[in-house]
Amino acid sequence: MPDTFDFVIVGSGAAGSVLADRLSEDGRHTVCVLEAGPADSNPWIHMPAGFSKTLSNPAVSWQFSTEPTALTGGRRIATVQGRVLGGSTSINGMVYNRGQPDDLNNWAQRGNRGWGYADCLPYYKRSERRVGQAGETRGTEGGMPVTDMDWMHPVSEAFIEGCVQAGIPRAVDYNSGEQAGVGYFQRIIAGNRRVSAARGRLRPAMARSNLTVRTNARATKLLFDGKRCVGLEYAAAHDGPRTEIRARREVILSAGTANTARLLQISGVGPAGLLAQLGVTPVHVLPGVGENFRDHYASRFIMRAKPGTVTLNELARGWRLGAELLKWATGRPSILATAPSHVFVFWKSFEGLDQPDLQCVFTPGSYKPGKTYILDDYPGVSAGSWQHRPESSGHVRARSTNAWEDPEIQPNYLSAENDRRVHIAGLRMMRRLLNTPQLAPFLEGETLPGTDVQSDDEFLDFARNNGVTTYHLIGTAKMGPDTDPMAVVSDRLLVHGMEGLRVVDASIMPAMTSANTMATTLMIAEKAANFIRTGD
Repeated sequence: MPDTFDFVIVGSGAAGSVLADRLSEDGRHTVCVLEAGPADSNPWIHMPAGFSKTLSNPAVSWQFSTEPTALTGGRRIATVQGRVLGGSTSINGMVYNRGQPDDLNNWAQRGNRGWGYADCLPYYKRSERRVGQAGETRGTEGGMPVTDMDWMHPVSEAFIEGCVQAGIPRAVDYNSGEQAGVGYFQRIIAGNRRVSAARGRLRPAMARSNLTVRTNARATKLLFDGKRCVGLEYAAAHDGPRTEIRARREVILSAGTANTARLLQISGVGPAGLLAQLGVTPVHVLPGVGENFRDHYASRFIMRAKPGTVTLNELARGWRLGAELLKWATGRPSILATAPSHVFVFWKSFEGLDQPDLQCVFTPGSYKPGKTYILDDYPGVSAGSWQHRPESSGHVRARSTNAWEDPEIQPNYLSAENDRRVHIAGLRMMRRLLNTPQLAPFLEGETLPGTDVQSDDEFLDFARNNGVTTYHLIGTAKMGPDTDPMAVVSDRLLVHGMEGLRVVDASIMPAMTSANTMATTLMIAEKAANFIRTGD
């Protein structure tokens, strides 16, 4: 007899952890969370600077990669996602960024009732505990602490002042609904430690007797009775036994944009052609499953620092690293308790725009080209840029019914003409901001892409051959009305044409937000929990 719970949640990331907390808190329902990865015991998870270790560690992350195209120089691009308690919140850059109100108003205009900014703001507030300046749009009692940067570098200060002198205002609170400007990122860090969704939401809830969490439990197949999802199978290893688990009320997919789409497809829910190719008997044909995939595509500059300027590259080595470790261990501001991106710029690619269409990041350190956050051997700084709302759209498709085989991930980066135009404009803006008089005392030259890159074609060629993902995967289970043939879930996040099956993660986003995805995913889960508890 299989174990049976009221709710079975697949995935313990930002969405899954919030759902587990909310659905178990009144004690009326039994909840089980299945996490494909291990417990979050790896010490690098909890030290903010440890992201560079976990991001490339297959023990705690899905080491996905994109399909090569001419627009990415024939390269496969690493598209890592978290596979551990806390999901990607255990390995990400910890930036808390809601985006612009019009992101959500756009969702509502697509026919999604109750998803405008005013509708969603209470759930943003419910999810966060703002530490520091908190206006009426900010929450102060949620489980995820949002703190200000407490370690600043003189070069960062000079970069900010250069931006201000160039006409970009210093932002007061970019998460208040007014995004434009320059300043330091807010992050999900407290007491010098990362606060993942597992640490902030799931682990406190695990003390409840009605919540069960199972790690190393990879979902292999959804189970159906007609059009109703009644449970699923999972396993610890490809060649291991399958365990069946049942849900009285709902199975909730919070596995992330790539894995949610793949699990639906290999279970018989997806485009007819793909199901036939996989040899899967269709349970329900939904053409949009795995389509509408989007991601932010970033290119970065590297500037060499002048002799005497000590950047993160030097602070993270030798005796200086020992000093930083001591500071971190004693709770003092340290490079080991910072997010990888220190300073933001939200600005416009062209004059006349109402709102910023670019996000830029600055760090007083630099990384070796083509390497995953491996610091350069010389003192340097870096600055990256990407388009807020890319129009390029791709797909995620299962290659087989084997849940251990990575899916095909094709973002089609830079395939839309407007994306190329905005990307080039962002690179030109970053070059201007890295060459202000305020930075001149600290920096001596551009090492990437190099000053020989000048024309639009040269900038685009640089972007093709050097651009990377920002790990902001969305859209493969798009929310929309049933009149939209490519919509996968309703505005209550129920899978169209199915019963007992809901999707709650970044895959439901119908369009990209002007932000990193964690904050909005937390909000989506808070809102979904309210739907479920009120029987909506």
